[in-house]
Amino acid sequence: MTSTVREITPNVDAGTVLAGAQFIDAFRVEIGAKAVNAREACTRMVLHGPCWIDALLRLRNVLVTPFGLKTSGEGAPAPHGLIGLFPVLSETPERLVAGFDDHHLDFRIVVDVTGDARDRQVTSTTLVRTHNLLGRTYLTLITPFHKLVVRSMMGRIA
Repeated sequence: MTSTVREITPNVDAGTVLAGAQFIDAFRVEIGAKAVNAREACTRMVLHGPCWIDALLRLRNVLVTPFGLKTSGEGAPAPHGLIGLFPVLSETPERLVAGFDDHHLDFRIVVDVTGDARDRQVTSTTLVRTHNLLGRTYLTLITPFHKLVVRSMMGRIA
């Protein structure tokens, strides 16, 4: 089965997940009969990505450190542990919400697993709420990379 990642219209309650979010996008991949829960899907996305994504994250961390931005989940509440650098904020087998708040922006990643045993889908939705010019500038600069990274990460699930 060939897995195609496609951008879709987001279908989350933004007011509940991240009230005031100014940016929301979502990507979906069909995984067929593969049995996976939301934590497994998120782990495959975040921890088993291509090397070029790790290189981009390292570059990002170097570039944002002078601005005092978080480079990992340090200091963020993680009631359900971490997946990579992302604190898991809530979790069921069908949905995992991760993310953290920073002084320039707050973000959430929502990973949903839907469908029956023959036709499962995984959707990753990203929500961002900016707080200031730094947050808006950062979001503008990172958005093209974000879309490439999420597509690549979603392809790792299947």
